[in-house]
Amino acid sequence: MARLLLGVSGGIAAYKALEFARLATLAGHGVRVLMTENAQRFVGAASFEGIVGAPVLTSEFERDPMRGAFPGEPGEEGHDPIGHLELAAGCDAFLVAPASANTLAKLAGGFADSMLATSFLACTAPRLVAPAMNDRMYADAATQANLATLRERGVEVIEPGEGLLASRGERGRGRLPDPEELLARVEAVLASGERSAPAIETVLLGEERATSAAETALLDGGGTAAGVVDEAPAGEPGPWTGLRVLVTAGGTREPIDSVRFIGNRSSGRMGMALAAAAARRGAEVTVVAANVSLPEPGGVKRIDVETTAELSYETVERFETQHVLLMAAAPADFRTEPITGKIKRQDSLNLNLQPTEDILALVAADRGEGQTVVGFAAEHGGEAVARARAKLARKGADLIVLNDVSDPTIGFDSTENEVLLVTATDEEEVPKASKDAVADAILDRIDRLRAAGAKPAQAAG
Repeated sequence: MARLLLGVSGGIAAYKALEFARLATLAGHGVRVLMTENAQRFVGAASFEGIVGAPVLTSEFERDPMRGAFPGEPGEEGHDPIGHLELAAGCDAFLVAPASANTLAKLAGGFADSMLATSFLACTAPRLVAPAMNDRMYADAATQANLATLRERGVEVIEPGEGLLASRGERGRGRLPDPEELLARVEAVLASGERSAPAIETVLLGEERATSAAETALLDGGGTAAGVVDEAPAGEPGPWTGLRVLVTAGGTREPIDSVRFIGNRSSGRMGMALAAAAARRGAEVTVVAANVSLPEPGGVKRIDVETTAELSYETVERFETQHVLLMAAAPADFRTEPITGKIKRQDSLNLNLQPTEDILALVAADRGEGQTVVGFAAEHGGEAVARARAKLARKGADLIVLNDVSDPTIGFDSTENEVLLVTATDEEEVPKASKDAVADAILDRIDRLRAAGAKPAQAAG
């Protein structure tokens, strides 16, 4: 597995970094932790050391008892390397979570006044930052400029979530994502093989000159820079440039009264992973999110809805101009006429349930030439494949993504999934993997479906 370097800066969200370290260690990764001085005001180094089984470093002048090794590796005997250089050189990925506004400013400015900052500056492995702070601090122009600078340098920014903040009564964007999501994002970057490209100093014609990793590769005669990948970041040209993709995510809620609802356990993770994967391929992506607390990927347009009727309206309204529809949301199958106010507790309650609209069948029946429609089916053991194939024919979709929710380790609210891709002609198994990896497998299958259609996309608009 991977060697992960975790940088923890000062913020109340530092407690989530403990859970990230635990999950990463359970997943088989070797984790080393670097903490700023302020981070220790929120969580103790001993807590991390107990979880990862390795000393935590807080100063670049501090001796590393493990000599730059990660858990499970022998340290080099008889030599004490420079700590901030050795760990940075040995890691496969470096995540800073939480990344406070102060730390982001230092990283963007190239400051090297802490173990975390010096190691970040020296690291050529994939680097990720997960900002966490008050929403006003996050929205400030200085913070946004610092994040833009880091993105330009190849650092992946994991956008914060929206919700209740540490300050009493405050709500907004600034929450550190859940540790499961952080780990999924790190593993997705590792799977893609991306590398960071910090500036490298070279000597050219007797003068010191800062060059990028791409320039260095060309000067060395390699022709192609190390770390240049085929997958395009969101908004840049890629294999899906020119395609418009509509993704539905999450689970709808049908109100019973002012506080209760009929719903399901869908978190929207799979839909957001699909939106991110399509955006990375260069597509113009819109996600219709039904009660999803996760942040949308960068460059993706988001529309929030609650009920199945709202999901249906927003989907149908936009479908005509789309090339690909990914119906990853889980609409509630039934609704009832909501009661005004809150129902008092009673021995029994009878609800008159009516079926909700079948959105997938509705849009598939009205699609134009060149449009691809993908449905999702959450089945529970038994004749799952037969039911998915029947759904494919009944609803007129091009592809059904089947996942068996009888396995509690995948599917709803999990960072992993295992699916079967069912088309009119075949079935393709996607083994258990992160939802980001599963999303890419689904899009690869869509590529082959569209290629087999002979004609390029001709969606209206």
